[in-house]
Amino acid sequence: MDLNYTQEQQAFRAEVRQWLEANVPSEPLASFDTAEGFAQHREWEAKLNEGRWGMVTWPQELGGRGCDLIQWLIFEEEYYRSGAPMRVNQNGIFLLGPTLMEYGTEAHKARFLPKMATGEEVWAQGWSEPGAGSDMAAIRSKAERQGDHYIINGQKTWSTRAVWADWTFGIFRTDPDSSRHKGLTFILVPLDAPGVTVQPIPQLDGLPGFAEIFFDNVKVPVENVLGGENNGWNVAMSTAGFERGLMLRSPARFQETARRLVELYKANQESADRDPAIGEAVMRAYLDAEAYTQSTYMTASRLIKGGKIGPESSTNKIFWSELDQSMHQAAMSILGACAELWPHAPAAQGVGKWLDGFLFAQAGPIYAGTNEIQRNIIAERMLGMPRA
Repeated sequence: MDLNYTQEQQAFRAEVRQWLEANVPSEPLASFDTAEGFAQHREWEAKLNEGRWGMVTWPQELGGRGCDLIQWLIFEEEYYRSGAPMRVNQNGIFLLGPTLMEYGTEAHKARFLPKMATGEEVWAQGWSEPGAGSDMAAIRSKAERQGDHYIINGQKTWSTRAVWADWTFGIFRTDPDSSRHKGLTFILVPLDAPGVTVQPIPQLDGLPGFAEIFFDNVKVPVENVLGGENNGWNVAMSTAGFERGLMLRSPARFQETARRLVELYKANQESADRDPAIGEAVMRAYLDAEAYTQSTYMTASRLIKGGKIGPESSTNKIFWSELDQSMHQAAMSILGACAELWPHAPAAQGVGKWLDGFLFAQAGPIYAGTNEIQRNIIAERMLGMPRA
């Protein structure tokens, strides 16, 4: 892997930086876990699409720029450097989008990708169920084939962005006699379909970042199946690979957090250095963020050459989720008692969003498959160890 950028890549970086400097909102948007903020972020997605920055790796005819993954990583670095808003449609553009590229028909791509890129249609995940969280093979929600439609019944939970989203993607059991990984089908479901009920779930901060989705005789056309009937596990594992191994959490996210952490340490160094462990934690966080970046560039280079994301994505997921926790824990240690204050508190004294980030980081080892399950995958599929 050549660690030097080409002239073309440097020119691309300059173009991205110039556009973002001219277009990133001067004031932060409201949280996209509120109705107001969700609408603001949807408008930002449309603004990105106007400049064809919605998802740069997509083909030009579908609203992208046809960039490779190295250019995508460059874009992400500039995006986070600029302080641009978080992507409200990340489930769509980072997870479902690449899956559509791999398993979708031309009709699927033409129908869903352009509206995904503009933010006109925002997507939620429909993975977990009560009793089937990280163990997706235990899914019980059913989709019964009736002619040219499926009738869906069941429940999904912890569905990110589902409160105000337009669609959800998930896997449903289409073979009633099947068990575990067999007989599952990947289906795209509109959340405004008759029989769909969305029930918000409050996060630690009280905002509804998640939801339960109930399906009561929901009618969905057969053409909404991705990858063929009873092949849903393979399709879902492809989506999970993008989620755990590359696109959902780009290294730029952690590089930017590490940069802010170093600034926080410097601004409070006199008090922070009373505990030598704090400076060491800051240094480790910075080095780990850089290590994750280099590893991701290596993965991107391999994919460009025709490689695939395999079970090693589980190692990535463990690494970035625990890195996020350690960085925010270091920030809490630097801030001391002030760390418990929200940014708008009178005595907050510029603590920023560290508490919000700390609370969210606690979910990292759980979403995208718990780290315990990821360690099982590493043991069995990478190391060849027997099941316990």
